[in-house]
Amino acid sequence: MTSTVPAPVTRTADGHALQAVLLDMDGTLVDTEGFWWEIEAEIFGELGHRLEDSWRDIVVGGPMSRSASFLIEATGADISVGELSVLLNERFEARIADQVPLMPGAERLLSELARHHVPTALVSASHRRVIDRVLLTLGRERFATTVAGDEVLRTKPHPDPYLLAARTLGAHPSRCAVIEDTATGVEAAEAAGCRVVAVPSVGLIAPAPGRTVVGSLEDVDLAFLRALIPSMN
Repeated sequence: MTSTVPAPVTRTADGHALQAVLLDMDGTLVDTEGFWWEIEAEIFGELGHRLEDSWRDIVVGGPMSRSASFLIEATGADISVGELSVLLNERFEARIADQVPLMPGAERLLSELARHHVPTALVSASHRRVIDRVLLTLGRERFATTVAGDEVLRTKPHPDPYLLAARTLGAHPSRCAVIEDTATGVEAAEAAGCRVVAVPSVGLIAPAPGRTVVGSLEDVDLAFLRALIPSMN
């Protein structure tokens, strides 16, 4: 985990109940969920196996160890989880070497949050080496802290990454808004007690208590996020 927070943020100076915004990376801020699947299919093709399209919903949004284990078991490929993880990370980094495509609305939302000094965290199941590469495009300075999947004992769908991000920012999870694109990420954020905005990238996510589903980050701004958190009187 990396952090640029000089001191915990325990309350908002402007009186708003929203204390922090925690954002997923792949498929939420950057249009890379498809890259992972394409790379997985490419590697397994080289090993003589074809991935079923129905497996994509199973592996999306989760930790690499879970995705790799599932695909190896499903195909019977002769490769270890460790070997596959190295290949996936290397090829992903090569794929995004020139430019990481942003999701519609991501640049505007991040700029607005920074302009209003809203404590913001990047919380991803991707490994630190991948996050650091993507941060070259997103702007490391826009995030007070970042949490990688290989920096916590239990990553998504467990709540640990979001609990760690909130704690680092000095925010209560119930006063944090999380933006996620997968059911796995939504599960993690809700288990942490956060308010969730789901922007589905792969598969459907239904609205639920404490969860709002939108079609794009273009539908999300600071006023929208502040409205999600009940006022603290």
